[in-house]
Amino acid sequence: MHGRSVGADPGSPGTPDTTTTGECPVPYQHAFPPPQGLYDPTHEHDACGVAFVATLTGVASHDIVRQGITALLNLDHRGAAGAEPNSGDGAGILIQVPDAFLREVVDFDLPAQYAYAVGTAFLPGDAEAVAKTRRRIEEIAAEEGLAVLGWRDVPVDPESLGETARGVMPSFRQLFVAGAGSRVTGMALERLAFCLRKRAERETDVYFPSLSSRTLVYKGMLTPAQLDEVYPDLRDDGVAGLAGEGGHERDAAGVVLEARVVQRIRRKRRHNSSLPES
Repeated sequence: MHGRSVGADPGSPGTPDTTTTGECPVPYQHAFPPPQGLYDPTHEHDACGVAFVATLTGVASHDIVRQGITALLNLDHRGAAGAEPNSGDGAGILIQVPDAFLREVVDFDLPAQYAYAVGTAFLPGDAEAVAKTRRRIEEIAAEEGLAVLGWRDVPVDPESLGETARGVMPSFRQLFVAGAGSRVTGMALERLAFCLRKRAERETDVYFPSLSSRTLVYKGMLTPAQLDEVYPDLRDDGVAGLAGEGGHERDAAGVVLEARVVQRIRRKRRHNSSLPES
């Protein structure tokens, strides 16, 4: 039976709302607190589970990354898994680019912080296909006024993943780019990196969760508990930040699991991951 109202008009002033969802009249009640400060219950709505952690000290630390992952673990109920409980439908974290850490783990020189952009490329296919895609990405970078500084193989431990997640897992390589011929920083570099990312995703089968001089995303077809197990980088004390944002597993009802559509984390603000993102 459809919901109905019992008694007086629930919209009438001073009349309690007794809208029901079944045969018996049960008052429909919200558990929202009253308006206070910047909070207004009229703005409440269904949404993705996200968490944001930041420090007011201005000092970057690995503690913030750890707290961001802990907050993500507390959002486990907002996601889902497949028939295999160890094949999640997507979880990830957005952090600031860990400049000091990256300088220690790459075998090529990096310019000053914020003068280069970095992002993790999801590269499907065998070694030959990956090499072909990388060559094309480097060509596009040159066409967009960027120089490729180098690639880094991202350490990955897939031991905790289910067969479904492993079956579609791509190769992970971090791409480092900077302005070609002159130093480019700020929004000028962000725009160049944006154009590179968009063209690369349209002209090849690569996917970049992020490509930026400011933020770096680690994500995958994971459950929250698997995030730092699959990406050992996130357990390294050198990966420090002033802020971290974790995204829950995406609601994948009726969606085929595929690496490029898992939790869409790219910006400081995100929408429901089931919606398309530029």
